[in-house]
Parts: sequence; structure tokens; C-alpha cells
Amino acid sequence: MEEVYRRRRNRWRRWLTPPAPLLHDPRELAVDAPLGRWNLYIGSAGTYAPGYVNVDLAVMPGVDVACNAEQLPFPDAVFTRVECDAVLEHTPHPERIVREIERVLQPGGYAHLVVPFCHPFHAYPHDYRRFTPQGLRLMAGGLEVVTEGWRTGPTATLLVFVLEYAKLWCPWRPLRAVVHGLLGWLLFPLRYLDVLLRRSPRAYILGNHCYLWLRKPG
Repeated sequence: MEEVYRRRRNRWRRWLTPPAPLLHDPRELAVDAPLGRWNLYIGSAGTYAPGYVNVDLAVMPGVDVACNAEQLPFPDAVFTRVECDAVLEHTPHPERIVREIERVLQPGGYAHLVVPFCHPFHAYPHDYRRFTPQGLRLMAGGLEVVTEGWRTGPTATLLVFVLEYAKLWCPWRPLRAVVHGLLGWLLFPLRYLDVLLRRSPRAYILGNHCYLWLRKPG
């Protein structure tokens, strides 16, 4: 009976949770970077990514290997593709993670880095920094830059800050959840404005998350 109640709670939670206040730019995944036999996903955070060895700091459902990405427990040149999604801001030494990615990547393999630029503080377990595409390129080392861009744009920045600002006025966690839900449903249609703003050459000024595709010379 307890399992039935748990499933019902999860179902209601999914129904009541508003859509994300952001849209991913489809050009981010237009790069020809095929998966290989072995692929690595750093920062899965309990969300299982099929086709990858899923790595995160803590043991949780969906995580195959719990480790610090600054010291990956894998041999050299084993992965065809490496995803590092919203991880580098949480480590005091992001360049060490990029060097580890370079080490475990096969020659000819691809690495995909995603980081926040204009985004609220979010500790996991800490939050150290923000990045621009230029800052990411400085850490490329021996990896070749294939392309770069913005995953999420200025409207996403505006909406996530409005949501967090509203919750600052709520002293109790349950109330913050209610405010997030109500405002989330009210504001999320505005995210489609980013479809238009992507055309602006100045959209990067308030970009939300940026990305970089790198290739290991073969």
C-alpha cells in the first residue's frame, strides 16, 4: 500500500511541476559527434543517460560510478564521447576535470562541455564560478575547438532570476514550492521569446548557459 501511495505522489508531482523556464537551442546537438562503444557522462546527478557510463559525486539511482571527476578511475583513451553538463562550476579546479576528459578521450573523440553564465547560485555541494565561451576555450589544452554557442538565452536568464527572487520572500520551504509552481506555470510561455532572441548578435550579454564542443586530435 505504501508503494501505491508513493507512486501516486510522484505522479501528482510530475503533473503539478511546471515546464522548465528555458528552451535548448537545437544547434547545440547538431554537431556530428557519434557515440562509440564506451561513452562517459559526468554530472548525471541521478538521471540515467542511456549509452553512457554515468558518473557523479554521490551514489544514487542512475549513477554507475561515484567519484571526483578531477581523478577519473578510468584508463587512458577509452571513451569515444564525453558529456560534462553543468559540472565545472561546482569544482575548485575545473581545469583538472578538463585534463581528465582529455586523458580518457580516444583520439578523434568528442567532448561536450556545458556551463552557466548568468544563472542563480546553486551549490552541489558548492558553487564556485561562472563561465563564458572564451573562458572555456582557455581550458581546452590539447583539444581542438569544434564549435561553441549558447544552450539557453536571455529570456531563460530573466525567468530563472524572477523565480528565485520571488522565493526569497518566502520564509518557509513549502511556501517556496507553491510559489515556484504557480509562477512557473504562469511564466513558462515567455521562454519561447528566446526563439526570436537567438537571432540577435547581442543575445550573449544575458546568455544563461553556454556550451563548447571539443575534439581530441586523432
